[in-house]
Amino acid sequence: MATFTQTKKAWTFSTLALLSTLSFAAHADKLADIKSAGVVKVATFDANPPFGAVDPKTHDIVGYDVDFAKALAKSLGVKLELVATNPANRIPLLQSGKVDLIVADITITPERAQVIDFSTPYFVTGQQFLVAADGADKLDAYGKSRIGAVKGTTGEQALHQRFPQARVLAYDDIPLALTALRNGNVQAITQDSTILAGLLAEAPDKAKFKILPDLLSKEEIGVGVPKGETALLNTVNSELVKLEQSGDAAKIYDAWFGPQTKTPQPRSFKIEAK
Repeated sequence: MATFTQTKKAWTFSTLALLSTLSFAAHADKLADIKSAGVVKVATFDANPPFGAVDPKTHDIVGYDVDFAKALAKSLGVKLELVATNPANRIPLLQSGKVDLIVADITITPERAQVIDFSTPYFVTGQQFLVAADGADKLDAYGKSRIGAVKGTTGEQALHQRFPQARVLAYDDIPLALTALRNGNVQAITQDSTILAGLLAEAPDKAKFKILPDLLSKEEIGVGVPKGETALLNTVNSELVKLEQSGDAAKIYDAWFGPQTKTPQPRSFKIEAK
């Protein structure tokens, strides 16, 4: 016969297991919540072209990420609500439930994957340096320099790891980092290669700068999904693969990075199922 203590322990374990199951069931229903509300809230950049930036004519947020967010909303059969964010606020917005997804040039890392889930990659890039036109051509030459990065990005982390003797200065967005480079507050700034190319193309003084060819890191970009939301994650993954198969993903890429842009870059990746 079980003792009172044994019974109590068994009951406590069963209760905790039940509560955990109920909590998970309640938590892991984001897809149903989105469809019930008729809207999906997506965190995206409003100052990080060409992934997301405010169109000066329409005042709408437009960009590569925005086009993917629109496609995901369409596949879910709901309206899209964009929530402007910056790198440091992306994950907190998702964890707090203020947004349902992150489509904001967020690199997939093991550390981030502990707190949120990631879709299959829909973009592949690498970190590069933007420096003065008369600056050194090799990354290692900046190993003890002041280097600017966007706060909360993998570029900031990569700088600390590769150049521990450098002074890393973090900024809220890439335009602020470029201003620091212009002012001489830093000797280089780092960001995704495509973002730097777009930034330089729009700069009125672009002749004063150059992008170094060497990569600081190679990175895969995915859609951020709340932890444990399997149904939502599977739906996002399925839609991303469909966009690749239909050719729509390539069209989105070409619109922002292709031959008709100021800084054409060939597409060297495909969106594939995990």
